[in-house]
Amino acid sequence: MANLEPDEPQLAPRRHAPNIRDVAAAAGVSYQTVSRVLNDAPHVREETRRKVLDTIAGMDYRPSRAARSLNYGRLGAVTVVTADTSLYGHASTLRGIEESARGAGHTLSIMVVESSATPHVRRVVEHLSDPSSGAVVVIGFDPASFAVLAEIPAEVPVVVVAEPGHSDLGRPALSLDERTAAARATAYLLGLGHATVHHVAIPPERPTAGRQSGWRDALQAAGARVPEVISAGWRLQEGYEAGRRLAARPDVTAIFCGNDDIALGVRRAMYDVGREVPVDVSIVGFDDAPSTALWTPALTTVHMDFVALGRAAHAMADAITRGDAPPQRELPVPSLVVRESAAAPRRE
Repeated sequence: MANLEPDEPQLAPRRHAPNIRDVAAAAGVSYQTVSRVLNDAPHVREETRRKVLDTIAGMDYRPSRAARSLNYGRLGAVTVVTADTSLYGHASTLRGIEESARGAGHTLSIMVVESSATPHVRRVVEHLSDPSSGAVVVIGFDPASFAVLAEIPAEVPVVVVAEPGHSDLGRPALSLDERTAAARATAYLLGLGHATVHHVAIPPERPTAGRQSGWRDALQAAGARVPEVISAGWRLQEGYEAGRRLAARPDVTAIFCGNDDIALGVRRAMYDVGREVPVDVSIVGFDDAPSTALWTPALTTVHMDFVALGRAAHAMADAITRGDAPPQRELPVPSLVVRESAAAPRRE
């Protein structure tokens, strides 16, 4: 017998309710500007305010009361997201954030993300979504921190500290000019007479990373051979293992290391096989950790002012939370510190 019941109506797929990023895209402004308009914050041009309000009305955007008060509830506090508190660059940036926050009378909390695995990321993001966590500074020197950044709700005020080249973050970002500094360090080794310079890279190891890009820039500008990059991690043992690979090659006379810990590991590997630094192999590091001046030989390295970077990041996060224009602060330019670990190649 035929089924005489009418066909069930086909429901159109549901469209998600517009969010603050949708409004920003439609109005041609940043989502921070939309947030300022919603909170009636100062420093928004009347023309821009009217455009945002008209867009909100046209899209039938309905911000929740929690979203409207989110930034104001975050005043006076800051949370730092980092994957490591012991590495020199991470720790020094954190120190700068802490100093600036303390000077402003702000409370500071730290969320360590253990890895980029979903449960670890979700735990951190859930904490950051609570207005009591304050403004957020992500120390984005690693994949785990970037995994958190990708999941933080749009309404949360965030500043990212990252290496150069991250122009697609969708968040305000600060960085030191690692690329130019790496190029100068490499050019210094070439200027001593080395035919080429090998590179032991820290994560992330992509070719566009600032330190790796600068190394490659200098070699190509000099018409020198570009060797294969030796990938390592962040720490001494990984530098040592990379150094053992390079120590077995007599054609290796100059090495540019991604950080000072890697340089120390490479230095030890050279010592273990009887290759003297800088007589047989020149080594240049990066970061200028305080102990490097007391090594034997003292390490030639690139000085990075991570503390100033951290201070600037906190100041920017505080301004964004208040709805103010971020302060214009010129960051220190990284500089090459010449010591004893690099010299002209041995002449046979």
